[in-house]
Amino acid sequence: MDQVECLVIGAGVVGLAAARSLARRGREVVIAEAAGLIGSETSSRNSEVIHAGIYYPAGSLKARLCVDGKQALYAYCAERGIAHNRCGKLIVAADDGQVPDLQALKARAEANGVTDLEWLDRDQALALEPHLHCVAALLSPSTGIIDSHGLMLALQGEAEDHGAMLALGSPITSGEVRNDGIAIRTGGEDPLELKARIVVNAAGLQAQALAARIDGMPAAQIPGTHYAKGNYFVLSGMRPPFSRLIYPVPEPGGLGTHVTIDMGGQMRFGPDVEWIDDIDYQVDPARGDKFYAAVRRYWPALPDGAIQPGYAGIRPKLSAAGGKADDFVIQGPGVHGVTGLINLFGIESPGLTASLAIGETVADLAAASV
Repeated sequence: MDQVECLVIGAGVVGLAAARSLARRGREVVIAEAAGLIGSETSSRNSEVIHAGIYYPAGSLKARLCVDGKQALYAYCAERGIAHNRCGKLIVAADDGQVPDLQALKARAEANGVTDLEWLDRDQALALEPHLHCVAALLSPSTGIIDSHGLMLALQGEAEDHGAMLALGSPITSGEVRNDGIAIRTGGEDPLELKARIVVNAAGLQAQALAARIDGMPAAQIPGTHYAKGNYFVLSGMRPPFSRLIYPVPEPGGLGTHVTIDMGGQMRFGPDVEWIDDIDYQVDPARGDKFYAAVRRYWPALPDGAIQPGYAGIRPKLSAAGGKADDFVIQGPGVHGVTGLINLFGIESPGLTASLAIGETVADLAAASV
């Protein structure tokens, strides 16, 4: 049986960030990815937004790792030449009834250490974005956008520069906790069995299923799996009217149907929230009707026929529809009792923003666990 010091399972942005942090600390690292390319699921099916850290409960992992990760990510982009734009965003109250929610959001952000938000009245908001409809808005100047694929390539490259190896097409079929490590078996064209002292479960949508396939991992410590699909539509046939990201007041399960712009200048709307039982990335064109209604609350001039189905992503939720807003779960041996195993559950938004900070947290746990 082959042996390796650290096995990272999952080559999305979080798994690659964890591999980078471990390799930079001198660890021997292998990254196992079931697909034939990096970041083919959640990491490439999102809004590509660098979040400021506004929405999350004070003291939560999401709040702390988002704020820390944002600062690290902007520095990393500058250092590695990763395409990004600190374009800012407006969070808008479409009517007077949403103003208290906006005020509460500002207070929550300040409790998280986000101190650069600016309160704008209607005239101030429209001076920045003349096509906008709102009664008040919050300006977040430290929100931005990023080329997520460029980020993942940089993380992969740096991990490999420090000796990490990437094994694509290597789905994990089973595992077993042993006295001297964790034995992992892979499928694919070249099945193998290897033993690792550290196993990082960064399998994203499959993280709970993977944990359940490791014999010796306590089932009681594996949270439930729930999928919240987010559909995106794109603006077609006209120039984008906004230069900043536009977000409504958040809704249960997500941040509301918002406007983002990618690095190529394409404007898109979404994601919405569609609870599903099985992974499915098809976008139903009929959902466009709800998009028109949602977007027209803050952009009434959106013309009929101006949006087209784009793509979909899936949030790995830990609670079902109507449940509480869950925090990230970064679970080490102190929780589940398995030496060397680190599980990452429920790493949804702001996982992209927080990725570098999550990677460092994983490396710290690895140092403490063996």
